[in-house]
Amino acid sequence: MTAHSSTPRPARARLCLLLLALAFAAAACTTAPASDTPGTPPADVAAQVTTVPVPPIPDPDASAVPTPVPGPTTTQPLPTGPAVPSPTATPDPDGLHRPEWLHTRPLEIGPDGWALPQDTPAELVDRRIPTIDLLPPPTDDAFVATVEAVPDDVVARSTWTEECPVGLDELRYVTVSFWGFDDRHHTGELIVNASWAEEIVDVFRQLHAIRYPIEEMRIVSAAELEGPPTGDGNDTTAFVCRPVRGSSTWSQHAYGLAVDINPFVNPYQRGERILPELAGAYLDRDHVRPGMLAEGHVAVAAFDALGWGWGGRWNSLIDWMHFSANGR
Repeated sequence: MTAHSSTPRPARARLCLLLLALAFAAAACTTAPASDTPGTPPADVAAQVTTVPVPPIPDPDASAVPTPVPGPTTTQPLPTGPAVPSPTATPDPDGLHRPEWLHTRPLEIGPDGWALPQDTPAELVDRRIPTIDLLPPPTDDAFVATVEAVPDDVVARSTWTEECPVGLDELRYVTVSFWGFDDRHHTGELIVNASWAEEIVDVFRQLHAIRYPIEEMRIVSAAELEGPPTGDGNDTTAFVCRPVRGSSTWSQHAYGLAVDINPFVNPYQRGERILPELAGAYLDRDHVRPGMLAEGHVAVAAFDALGWGWGGRWNSLIDWMHFSANGR
């Protein structure tokens, strides 16, 4: 005989459903509580997520952009040519200023191959530019000079080559003291013919004694000689291996037998041609300014005593800067 429960079947079914519901609710209550911020995972899950690196999303156009190549920085060594003295920077004296554009603006070349003269820039009408020291200045106001064979490093930065009409043994490297337009003591350098080295030193000794101002006195380089003209140079110099202007004949400069002094304030003129090309303001010799040469000046008298000629006395052209052993 089969035994039967005393509970009716409908009641048992409802009871089973209730027990299942209670069991499901109890299981749900055992999970971690939700975060206060909607959508934020539980703390233990969040800790795991933040430690997983997320790979970047590739940029489909990235392959079309080249990787930049770093350019030179101020800490990298720059290329240099033959040994050149390093300029020494000093503050400009009151009232004197060196234009930043100096020697940087090539001139227009005319149909005849010569650079065209231009009006003198306002900054150069009364030219008084402080000197940049390429050689150590003298330690006091006394005149100092040296005469020696031309050193190899000086040859390397000069215009001398085997094709020049004079050998190195016929030239001398000369340094002399001079006064700048900045009223400071400086050391200049020249390459001159050996037969006149001591006499040229004496000329600059006399100019130093009267504090005649010279802007710069340095060796002319081949790059300067062959580069485009800027028309604003004022370098007192002697040896430059070049022909006479407008000719194929060697200049006296190519033998070290000529000296040009302050060429900008003592320019060359032949008809409409002016050298340096920006020095037109200095063609008026009645407007006397520092550094200009004239009859009776110490420089003119000193070269006269040597028997040298002065271009300031020529007729077909005039060259106030120029002194030469043969007068040409």
